Amino acid sequence: MISILRQLTPALRQYLIVTGNYWAFTLTDGALRMLVVLHFYQLGYSPLEIALLFLFYEFFGVVTNLFGGWLGARIGLNRTMNIGLGMQVVALGLLLVPSAMLTVPWVMLAQALSGIAKDLNKMSAKSSVKQLVPANAEGTLYQWIAILTGSKNALKGAGFFLGGALLTLLGFQGAVLAMAVALGFVWLLSLVLLKEDLGKAKNKPKFSQTFSKSAAVNYLSAARMFLFGARDVWFVVALPVYLASTLGWDHWSVGGFLALWVIGYGMIQSVAPYLTGKRSGRLPGGREAFWWALGLMLLPVLIALSLTTNIYPQFTLLAGLLLFGAVFAINSSLHSYLIVSYAREDGASLDVGFYYMANAMGRLIGTVLSGYLFQVAGLTACLWVSALFLAIAAGVSLLLPARTE
Repeated sequence: MISILRQLTPALRQYLIVTGNYWAFTLTDGALRMLVVLHFYQLGYSPLEIALLFLFYEFFGVVTNLFGGWLGARIGLNRTMNIGLGMQVVALGLLLVPSAMLTVPWVMLAQALSGIAKDLNKMSAKSSVKQLVPANAEGTLYQWIAILTGSKNALKGAGFFLGGALLTLLGFQGAVLAMAVALGFVWLLSLVLLKEDLGKAKNKPKFSQTFSKSAAVNYLSAARMFLFGARDVWFVVALPVYLASTLGWDHWSVGGFLALWVIGYGMIQSVAPYLTGKRSGRLPGGREAFWWALGLMLLPVLIALSLTTNIYPQFTLLAGLLLFGAVFAINSSLHSYLIVSYAREDGASLDVGFYYMANAMGRLIGTVLSGYLFQVAGLTACLWVSALFLAIAAGVSLLLPARTE
């Protein structure tokens, strides 16, 4: 493997290493999320209690992105990526304690470390691509970002399936141990293969520079927060618990269906450039972000109406979920390209970190609301809040530049 990598161009070699790290991490991250949701639901935890297990995961994602971009610009993205991989191994190790010790505070602690690790890894991967693509190659940048993001989400979907399957075959602790060993091996390879100066800014940035002075980055970050809040408010806790409790699906079915959803979502992300103008030679901007968010808003509205009127509710939920995944994938890929395009050349991780801080804030809000709203008002309420968030995301997108340069 190492000899094959050495035959490639330096930029492509680093891109493949970064992508491979991102893939491995995402596979364990998706599996761990599904393991926690299904295992603790099986133990009798309420939807809100399950949501609270992820509270620190999402909260520390916000904190990590705030500090992580600044840290990456100062010490290099190779180090922040390797720190993230190592912390995920530690987080998995914390869950290997006897079952009696798997209390809510202990699991929240492990999830906090996992949240820090995940966002260090994501910020490092996305920022690295900015350093590896020439400044005048926006089309290539969009394509590389789309492939990185899309393949990551396909692996996250595989992780959902893996989590459900491992829980059934090995039990909770056996599944966690298998993932910890595999990711530890990837971490050791990464320590050897990643360039030492990848992503390090020429001038050491001050922490105050973490807060973006770019209006485009700020508006895009706000739109991203509401976009991901709109997804997670019904997808993270409400949907898997609804499938298990109301529809009576088993672990294999819930994990398998959500896995296929995220895999399809990732595949569409990978080809998003061809759906947003690349085929005709155009690069997308704020107007495209507005229209795609507006189109996405209609889907939770239609699903909510179907559940309320009881008109083919199960078919509409599943079909609507598939359509939501496809359109959401295009929105997400478009945003991922725009932030890397808008980011400053020197110290891109500062802008990317700020943007993913907003992304993590949206996930945090969505996760907590997903458990709370589902418990007090059901899945329909989650869907109406999703539509509201998407309407706000579309409105903010109107403030973005019409085209990237």
